[in-house]
Amino acid sequence: MRTLLLLALTAFASLRAGEAFQFPARTRVVTSTGTEVRVAPQQWEPAKTALIVCDFWDSHHCANAVKRVNEMAPRMAEVVQTARERGVLIIHAPSDCMKTYENHPARKRAQETPVAANLPPKIADWLLWKDAAEEQAGYPIDASDGGSDDTPEEDAAWKEELKRQGRNPGNPWQGEHPAVSIDAERDLISDKGVEIWSALEARGITQVLFAGVHANMCVCGRPFGLRQLSRNGKNIVLLRDLTDTMYNPAKKPFVSHYRGTELMLAHIE
Repeated sequence: MRTLLLLALTAFASLRAGEAFQFPARTRVVTSTGTEVRVAPQQWEPAKTALIVCDFWDSHHCANAVKRVNEMAPRMAEVVQTARERGVLIIHAPSDCMKTYENHPARKRAQETPVAANLPPKIADWLLWKDAAEEQAGYPIDASDGGSDDTPEEDAAWKEELKRQGRNPGNPWQGEHPAVSIDAERDLISDKGVEIWSALEARGITQVLFAGVHANMCVCGRPFGLRQLSRNGKNIVLLRDLTDTMYNPAKKPFVSHYRGTELMLAHIE
């Protein structure tokens, strides 16, 4: 997997639709003295590229996670719109929310895609946990408590607010964040590994930009997530300025939330 620092508009802004875009992608390799960041120039064709927006929900059970997504939302909306205008396929993946979009043309377009002949054997499954290579790299943050960094007072107040809104405090998300536009004529909506893989294959897409939350959970682990797509041959770039983690500073390694996110991004690199 690769991550990219501050992708967004600098890669696309000066391009006409269909023109290849260039950017530097970071990887991290193990050396005799630790790890080393390497930066390699990339040139991607929009027609062979998708942008997956992962679980960028309209709400969350963690109040602070909602605040961070709301802060990110204008940037996410701008990147999605700019990428779309340049010819990148936009795939909206707000998991557990397909009922909301059951009659949306972008949802139907994903459902109607023929199943790919080369489906990876476990593409419908979560790859929630780390493999041997990730174990060797050293998993950086402990989110065994669910990762919420709300105080007890914030948590109680937020649960009451969610109830007032008529939402389930345990899983209050009902759709994608409203700041992000969905183009009914071009985009796809899906939270299914089989559908998303098939859509990529049907369009000859080998390169995937990935944005959304949370990097240590859904972004890595979903059936359409980083682990699945990268292990099955797609070239993946995580947009590091358009993601977040679920991490509570009260857990190891006892650093700030934002430092925890940096550590997770380094792990993905």
